Amino acid sequence: MPGYVIHLAVGKVYSQNNKINNISDFQKGIIAPDMARDKTKSHYGPYSSQPNLKEYIEMNKNFDDFKEGYFLHLLTDYLFYNRFLTKWDPNIYEDYDKLNNAIIKKYGIIVPKEIQNIVQYVIGKPKVLDENKLYQFIDSVGKVDIRKMILKKDINIEKDLYLEL
Repeated sequence: MPGYVIHLAVGKVYSQNNKINNISDFQKGIIAPDMARDKTKSHYGPYSSQPNLKEYIEMNKNFDDFKEGYFLHLLTDYLFYNRFLTKWDPNIYEDYDKLNNAIIKKYGIIVPKEIQNIVQYVIGKPKVLDENKLYQFIDSVGKVDIRKMILKKDINIEKDLYLEL
């Protein structure tokens, strides 16, 4: 799963491109899947990398800001694992901690109080993630029209998303 700050940055870009009525609820939706104990339930799939987006839409009618943020989180996880990462490396978690400050500054993120004690900040260069490519990923995913995906209800990620990641 991408780190909390990456998810918040995607949400920040998304909210700059789409009207969000309650940004606090939207952010709570963005962080909610990773705050759950059982990630298979919170991610609607066997792994964070394989969320079932169709199932989420079917089970969550009448989308509000929280549900939209939650869906954006699931979509970000899917794209991160299946389009962005070229190989899995457990050092990625250290990279999140090393990149958090830079991402926060670049996107003007205010870390919600619910995760202020969870988000870590480490000095050093990332080993797995390329910072500039990560910014490209954040910007690309933040510009996806998830409202159209939600309305369509028949999501085929491979056909519907032509992102350059």
